Amino acid sequence: MVHKSALFCLSVFVYVIATVNGENPYRFFDWKVTYGDIYPLGVKQQGILINGQFPGPEIYSVTNDNIIINVHNHLSEPFLISWNGVQQRRNSYQDGVYGTTCPIPPGKNFTYTLQMKDQIGSFYYFPSLAFHKAAGGFGAIKILSRPLIPVPFPAPAGDFTVLIGDWYKINHHKLKAILDNGHRLPFPDGILINGRGSGASFTVDQGKTYRFRISNVGLQNSLNFRIQGHKLKLVEVEGTHTIQTTYSSLDVHVGQSYSVLVTMDQPARDFYIAVSTRFSSKLLTSTATLHYSKSATKLSGPIPGGPTTIDWSLNQARSIRTNLTASGPRPNPQGSYHYGMINISRTIRLASSHGQVDGKQRYAVNSVSFKPADTPLKLADYFKIGGVFRVGSIPDSPTGGKMYLDTSVMGADFRAFIEIVFENRENIVQSWHLNGYNFWVVGMDGGSWKPASRNQYNLRDAVSRSTTQVYPKSWTAIYIALDNVGMWNVRTEYWARQYLGQQFYLRVYSPVESIRDEFPIPKNALLCGRASGRTTRP
Repeated sequence: MVHKSALFCLSVFVYVIATVNGENPYRFFDWKVTYGDIYPLGVKQQGILINGQFPGPEIYSVTNDNIIINVHNHLSEPFLISWNGVQQRRNSYQDGVYGTTCPIPPGKNFTYTLQMKDQIGSFYYFPSLAFHKAAGGFGAIKILSRPLIPVPFPAPAGDFTVLIGDWYKINHHKLKAILDNGHRLPFPDGILINGRGSGASFTVDQGKTYRFRISNVGLQNSLNFRIQGHKLKLVEVEGTHTIQTTYSSLDVHVGQSYSVLVTMDQPARDFYIAVSTRFSSKLLTSTATLHYSKSATKLSGPIPGGPTTIDWSLNQARSIRTNLTASGPRPNPQGSYHYGMINISRTIRLASSHGQVDGKQRYAVNSVSFKPADTPLKLADYFKIGGVFRVGSIPDSPTGGKMYLDTSVMGADFRAFIEIVFENRENIVQSWHLNGYNFWVVGMDGGSWKPASRNQYNLRDAVSRSTTQVYPKSWTAIYIALDNVGMWNVRTEYWARQYLGQQFYLRVYSPVESIRDEFPIPKNALLCGRASGRTTRP
């Protein structure tokens, strides 16, 4: 076994040599995935640990870095990790969801090769199979700008990760069994902040400004984040530098990530950091401590309350806009790409629904509830294995028909510029994610979407991100430039709904089949299902 310090030194050595030679640097990680005892809500639970840590270790990187992660699965069941917001340019084989990647068998390992190609920002990783996400196995991803690329704010005095999310005391195997038996899950038991129901602490110096990277890694609930007596200046959303608007609190919907700057401009004492559920019948709140280094005063006073209305959240969402003059991962301004001037080649309307199929609870998109195939779809596509999936097995628009099961795959043309409208006819807040891409959130409103709704779109400085919310009885519209060939998961981030079918795959296809558009299948790719026994060698 390689000692951690030796592995770190090797990583630094390779990073330095690659930088000197002008190559994109490499960073190496060796992860051991195990079960272990955790006590996030004060009771003993079986958690998923990475190198003995819960949450897992942070991935620290710079734009264009090559990230090599050797994952050893010491669980008693197959395991996969996916990388929320990392675009896997030309390389959906590494995406880490079952539609693209074979699970790592028990006792085996797999080495992921990722590149943080043309990306900056705040993201996270998580286990994507078998409801493992309810047991841990998640951690933060930070992608910093390259040294010569200007960042639109001064370097902060510190850079904190804040992983928030709802949590169950119930073992994840039991949660999975509830879903497998066709039932709904109960309401979560609490909220975690960096893996703790209480007791997390952040130490700061008076007068300095710090960056807080907040990701909602939970299972279903939108959460509100706030710091007693302090303002939050939003600077980045999932890889996009934003107009620097100041808020008293921030709604973070499940699957989303934000960066805020907080200036320590208060007397030296301790302050509450509060996180609470939004839009739920039951209010859950968890707290952490913002500790000034010279504080002699412990937490006091009431926990600061959060907003209570949907309109507040909708208005905040509309106020989040791209900083057009700031550089992104490249030196050119983020506003250089004029998305609002490109003609839409296709409109896709996606309506979520719930219902019963064969007497069991299921969830669907356009009446299709996703059924996993026996072979990852990307491998079936590569090896041209028939009968695994059918392109066009999910319609472009709601049909209003009866819900049914299918391995739903929607085809799309490489380099097309499309519009997707998420339609939420239910009474809950939805949260939708697209792997492989960022998209522009051009509009959201209550009621039903109509072609005339385009008149209210933001075609100038809409925020570009990979996860968007859809409010109850409302719609959200996004624009996407389909410039990344592959098989990409479109899913709800409400994890029980995702598990029970509210997802599908978008097959972005180029008939040229050139390595200019997509990398070859990795030579170390795991092969399973009907792809077993085949070769990845040319």
